[in-house]
Amino acid sequence: MGNKEMVIAGYSETPVISKSGRSAYDFAGEALAQLLERTGIEKDAIDGMSVTTPLSETSNAFFPVYMAEALGLTTTWLNYGGIGGCSVTGGVSRAMSAIRDGHCEIAVVMSADAPSTRWGANYGAYRAEFQEAVGVQSPPSIFGLLMSRYEHQYGLKSEALAKIAVTQRNHAMMNENALAKFRKPLTEEDYLQSRLIADPLRMLDSVMFCDGANAFLVMTRERADALGIKKYVYPTAYAELTNVNGTDPMADITETGFSKIAPKIWKQSGLSPSDISMVQPYDDFTIAVLMMFEDFGFCKRGEGSDFILDTDLSHTGTLPLNTGGGQISAGQPGLAGGGLNLVEAVRQLFGEGDARQVNNPKNALVTGIGVIPFARNWGTSTAMILEV
Repeated sequence: MGNKEMVIAGYSETPVISKSGRSAYDFAGEALAQLLERTGIEKDAIDGMSVTTPLSETSNAFFPVYMAEALGLTTTWLNYGGIGGCSVTGGVSRAMSAIRDGHCEIAVVMSADAPSTRWGANYGAYRAEFQEAVGVQSPPSIFGLLMSRYEHQYGLKSEALAKIAVTQRNHAMMNENALAKFRKPLTEEDYLQSRLIADPLRMLDSVMFCDGANAFLVMTRERADALGIKKYVYPTAYAELTNVNGTDPMADITETGFSKIAPKIWKQSGLSPSDISMVQPYDDFTIAVLMMFEDFGFCKRGEGSDFILDTDLSHTGTLPLNTGGGQISAGQPGLAGGGLNLVEAVRQLFGEGDARQVNNPKNALVTGIGVIPFARNWGTSTAMILEV
């Protein structure tokens, strides 16, 4: 299939917690300690790091430098991921490039955030005036507009969105790192009775800000073998796009960056939708999951509702979906949320899914979404395919 020179040779994840009272630095330290313990490598061997911008620390202008100091790392390469929920997959890709170019040999891709404890984001510039219009309450309302437009153009079945929410909740109940309050059963009726936030978007279509961290170890396969690391996965395809149709003031807001990068992903990996063992898509809102299925060719545009209703998305099904619960049902640890989906993909490919383990997975499709502008589609789209 795709290139198998580079590997993700380890992962770690803290439990997702609401209002923990802890800082992003604290969570990062926990994630790094767990990563070192799981892989058995020495901290001094790490010479590169990519850090995701945290909502809870964005007033800290030199976060990667401070993070290296806080974690006691001496690095020859740093990256500051500023593409929101795409920063984790983007960080892995950039780490691979840095290793190929000789800037470092072993990189940690670190994401930690604690926005339910402290909100430090102040976007400034034009965003407050033009991107967060009066009466629009940030991402849920903006996604409500997107969802309403999709429904107008193609039709939308509430039962399909309910199935996403229920399926992911069932998976979260088997995930010990998921937010405790979400590890409870959810029914279709519960979904349909949840209050509307931005018609037609409901509370159970949305994520909840929490605190937490995750980390990944990136290196060459040759280096992993030399270190005696037994489990690793290959990122065989990656693509990203920012500001889809950004020059067109009348662009169709239901056209996502996924539709543009999907052909690149399939070409790089040599795979097709029918080859995919599981999907771990970025799921800040259920409609994004539905649109992902369409844009990556699992079904045609406008057929997402029927595809979801006709497909077994459980961990034992034909196309397992967000087997850790996703961000909607595990909780979204701020801008570390994109790592939640990637962690679950790596965990499953390592065969460490426990009660929710997918049967004999060969690969996984992971996506990212970053930034939510007003009356547009989301800002950045990423996709990565992992293979064993």
